[in-house]
Amino acid sequence: MTSHPSATPSILIIGASRGLGQAMAEGFLKQGWSVTGTVRGSKPTPLHDLATTYADRLAIESIDITDPKDTESLRARLAGKRFDVLFINAGTTNEDPNQTIAEVTTDEFLHVMVTNALSPMRVVEGLESLVTDNGLIGVMSSGQGSIANNERGGREVYRGSKAALNQFMRSYAVRQVHTNRALLLLAPGWIRTDLGGDDAPYTVEESIPLILDVIQKKRSRPGLEYLDRDGKAVPW
Repeated sequence: MTSHPSATPSILIIGASRGLGQAMAEGFLKQGWSVTGTVRGSKPTPLHDLATTYADRLAIESIDITDPKDTESLRARLAGKRFDVLFINAGTTNEDPNQTIAEVTTDEFLHVMVTNALSPMRVVEGLESLVTDNGLIGVMSSGQGSIANNERGGREVYRGSKAALNQFMRSYAVRQVHTNRALLLLAPGWIRTDLGGDDAPYTVEESIPLILDVIQKKRSRPGLEYLDRDGKAVPW
């Protein structure tokens, strides 16, 4: 696969229907990028609202990342395209995030782990062929996935799922040492979204420019990094 410079950079955002993913899509569109964003299901979403303004540079696809067949179908539909960036934005938590690992039900544990750790990596593996050979593959992680920084505990199931994601991405990176691709685990900080809640200190509006800047600067640095919203390394 050969990549060619393009006047219009392109990004495929998995999970862009609302919240941080939708805001990322809008931010890249405002910077002149071509954006393909995915939603789950067929109902109108905030991402669809952007189509009226950016119809020439925004494409909307549907995928449920927990269904491997959906990933295969999306890859087939996008087979003729190449993206400079693939970014998987996925995240959930258990109904009571304060439950200990011993208290959470098996069903909830599986739901969080499949959504936050297994499914993003399946998407990375399934869609990597759509990324230019000097492009970037990124996944939304969390600072709570850092084992070294876990000195206060809490949110045990969510923490564990993001730590697992980080480990899986490191294993993937080992298999990618022969490529020039940049690989990114991004810890965006605690942001006021449906997942983050109203107590989060950061707004989406102030966070998006920082997130976009980290992604774009990382494009020129092959290999895997685990970075925060300011582009600083997060301890594993």
